[in-house]
Amino acid sequence: MAKPSQRKRGRKTRTLLLGKGLTAVLLGVGMLTASAVLGGSSPMKAAVSTALSMPAWWAIGIGLALIIAHGVAFRRQRGRERQALVDAQPKHAARPDPDTIRALIDQAERAFAFSQIDPSPEDAADTEANANSAKRQAPGSRWGPAVFAVIEWRRFEAVCEALFGQAGFETRSQSHGADGGVDIWLHSRHAQGPVAVVQCKHWQGKPVGVQEMREFVGLMASHGLKRGTYATTSTYTPEAQDFARDNGINALSGPGLLALIKQRTPEQQTNLLAIAFEGEYWRPTCATCGVKMVNRSPKNGGRAIWSCIHFPRCQHTMHKRIGPLPH
Repeated sequence: MAKPSQRKRGRKTRTLLLGKGLTAVLLGVGMLTASAVLGGSSPMKAAVSTALSMPAWWAIGIGLALIIAHGVAFRRQRGRERQALVDAQPKHAARPDPDTIRALIDQAERAFAFSQIDPSPEDAADTEANANSAKRQAPGSRWGPAVFAVIEWRRFEAVCEALFGQAGFETRSQSHGADGGVDIWLHSRHAQGPVAVVQCKHWQGKPVGVQEMREFVGLMASHGLKRGTYATTSTYTPEAQDFARDNGINALSGPGLLALIKQRTPEQQTNLLAIAFEGEYWRPTCATCGVKMVNRSPKNGGRAIWSCIHFPRCQHTMHKRIGPLPH
């Protein structure tokens, strides 16, 4: 994508073309109007009217040419931006093999351990020992909170969708909202339309509250659904748990999801890990535009952030997490 200074210069040039073009057209129209008013009332006014006609048409022609030039420049810039967007996205998102999954889980577990508040030397030693012994285990047996902690929200959505697909549902996902909220519509071969809906929230630390549950009930009611599952990597407030129980919502917290995953076969669990670690699993997706975000450093200093590739048109940003992972 072009540098910010080049984009600003291009935008300034296009604005100048459009402004001068509109000015020229308005000037030409004004001159034609004056020519029409003056024409025929007296020989002198008729002469002035005739003298105004030619430059009026010239002004209109030049103005239209400038407006067309602005349109051509705008389309070319949009084309360059679209191509830059395509170039910035991964061409092929590869799912890792079992050995790669083991290495990624080792990295994730270390990052998760370092993210805890003041881990003791004994805990750090236990984490290292567990990681070394786990290298010999099947990848699927190593599902844990570290996986949810290091993957981005789009990968979490994909894991949830695959998890319900393994249960026999046909799934369709629809992303929405700046917080990465996702609806997964569950379909059955024996019924028309969705039979249930799942909402995913990849939140770290922040518990899901009653307000989110009320919105979910409204979504269910708008589609005539009586079944719904709310899945989050976090937890729920006591009020949210009571509300979910009273309204027929299956509230799955992070531990609840891990328990559900561990009920799957080893092969299914390994497949879910491959989905979780697919491609740039650590680089967040813009919830507004659906594209991978880029690393930006604030001009006034401070901590680096994730920003949408469409910035400044899209203002969606995310704070970067600290740890030994690429993010």
